[in-house]
Amino acid sequence: MFDARFARRRAARYRRRGPDATARRIVELLAAGGLDGATVLEIGGGVGEISLELLGRGATSATVVELSPAYEQQAAALVAEAGLSGRVHRRLVDIAEDPTAVAPADVVVLHRVVCCYPDHPKLLGAAAGRTRARLAFSFPPRNAVSRAVVATQNRLLRAGGREFRTFAHPPEAMLDVLAGRGLAPVLAHRGAVWQVATATR
Repeated sequence: MFDARFARRRAARYRRRGPDATARRIVELLAAGGLDGATVLEIGGGVGEISLELLGRGATSATVVELSPAYEQQAAALVAEAGLSGRVHRRLVDIAEDPTAVAPADVVVLHRVVCCYPDHPKLLGAAAGRTRARLAFSFPPRNAVSRAVVATQNRLLRAGGREFRTFAHPPEAMLDVLAGRGLAPVLAHRGAVWQVATATR
C-alpha cells in the first residue's frame, strides 16, 4: 500500500497544495496553544508534512516515526527544500510495540494513523505515554456510512491479496484510552469524513 509511488504522490501533492484540510486543522489547533520551543513527535507521519508545518509555526525539532521505509527519500527532499535539515529526525519503528524507542515530545500527532492500526488502545496508549503536553489525532467517525466504507475497502484489499486493513474504531473508546493515561481529551472537530481530537496533559 505505502510504497515509493504512493510516497511520491504524497510529496507532490504537498508541494502543490500544502497539507490537506484535516492536517491544516490539526496544525491550527496545536498552534493555538503555542509552539515556540516545542518538540514534536509525528507518529505514522508519511513524508512528514505536519512536522514541517509545526516547525514553521515555532516548534524546535521533530521526530517522525514510520513503519514503511518507502517515504524516506521523499521526506528527506521535503526537509531539505524547507531548509530544515538537522531539525527533523526519522525513525522506522512500530511505536505501539516499542514505545521507548523514541523520546517523549511536547506535542504528539497521529494523522490518519489510528484507522490503519488494529489495536487502537495499544497505539494510543503508547502515543499518550510519549506526550509531555499535547496530543492531536484524526480518525473517521464510527457510523453506518463509515462502517460500510471500511467493510468495502477491506473486501477489496482482501480480494487484491493485500494484508493491510482499515478500521473505524469507537471514538469514545479512543478518548477513554487517553484519559486513562493522564490526558484530558476533547473532540475538537466533527467532520463527515475525518474527526479530530486533542488532549492535554
